[in-house]
Amino acid sequence: MFPKVVQVVPTHNYRVYLYFEDGKIKLFDASKLIEKGVFQQLQDIDVFKSTCTVMNHTLAWDLSGKFDPTDCLDLDPEELYNSCPDVEEPSFLLEEALKAKG
Repeated sequence: MFPKVVQVVPTHNYRVYLYFEDGKIKLFDASKLIEKGVFQQLQDIDVFKSTCTVMNHTLAWDLSGKFDPTDCLDLDPEELYNSCPDVEEPSFLLEEALKAKG
């Protein structure tokens, strides 16, 4: 099975919750990644969060705003699946969902 990311939720501390097709939730810590090479463009937390998306079935950052899968920063989904720890649904998302329901 090739792991596929179906949803991402970036946080204010350079972490991203990764939701995989098989139901697993993983947590990726990008705090070291943003210190290297092309990923330094993500050091602005607003850019990190606003461009974070799913492209090519994985975690990606759409810096051009064109949703072009050939023009994004993305990470290997298999590496993310194998190296990131499993986590539970983040409580802040559940709280937001409850507030939205009124």
